[in-house]
Parts: sequence; structure tokens; C-alpha cells
Amino acid sequence: MADLNPNVLPYAEQLRVRVCGICIEDNKLLLVRHGKTVDNEAFWAPPGGGLQFGESMRACLVRELQEEAGVQVQVKRFLFVNEFLHPPLHAIEFFFEVQLTDGTIITGTDPEAASDKQLIEQVEWLTIKQIQQLPLQDKHQALRHLFSLDDLLGMKHTFKA
Repeated sequence: MADLNPNVLPYAEQLRVRVCGICIEDNKLLLVRHGKTVDNEAFWAPPGGGLQFGESMRACLVRELQEEAGVQVQVKRFLFVNEFLHPPLHAIEFFFEVQLTDGTIITGTDPEAASDKQLIEQVEWLTIKQIQQLPLQDKHQALRHLFSLDDLLGMKHTFKA
């Protein structure tokens, strides 16, 4: 059985639709470090979150970047879709290129989670070298086999690791 953080339980055993942003500036990628999720010590991933009923993907991404990182973004082009399947977590994730338009990076919160059940621990700009040095199980599968940050902008439209 998977080693599951109890704070992840609200997201378990259901299919979620998520929208995520790829934001690259000065050869660094904006990433969110979540606390332990499933079978890891931390989980680094691009910012993003769950699509709400009636919400467009672009509106979701703008909202999520504001909540998680305290910034305003312009949503650019669609990049790829990913199936995240690590039972009991399952999500279909749509990735878009985003560009910062306003704000200063902060470590935000998830308004759906109580203050003592937050998963977001850190929001940082990481270089490709820093990403490559993270333990494999501690980074999102879209980050696991990168040779450069530009690889994220030219991925096939669909993949599953």
C-alpha cells in the first residue's frame, strides 16, 4: 500500500481535472514544492490545480497561480496533456505556457484546505541543473527526463510516464 500523506486524502480515489502553468524566466522554471504526497518526501511540480465546474481552463490557471504563487499571469499556448496516475491519486493535467504580468513570488495557500492541512511548502525558481538533482520520486513526471527547460515547451501533446 502507498505511503500516503493524510492531507492528500481529499484528492484521493477520484479523477481530477487539473490545469498547470509552465513559466520560464531567466532560464529558471517556477515550481511549487508540496509536502509529502505519495511515496516521497516532497513533490515539486509546476503550479496549478483543480478545474472547478463551469470554469474555463484559462481562468482556472490564472486563479491557481494567484493562490499558489501570488502572481498574475497571461495564459499563452497549450503545451501538452498528462495523465497523473499514482494510486490513490489520479488526474488528467492540461499544461499551458504562462507569462508573468504582475506580482512578486510568494508561497501561497490552497483555499480549499485548512491552515493545518496545507500541502504547499515553497514556491521557487529552479534551474535545469537544480531540477535534475532532485530525487526522481520527488518531482512531477513532466520534469523527470528534461535536458533543458525548452524541452517543456516542445513536448508531444500527450504523454504518460
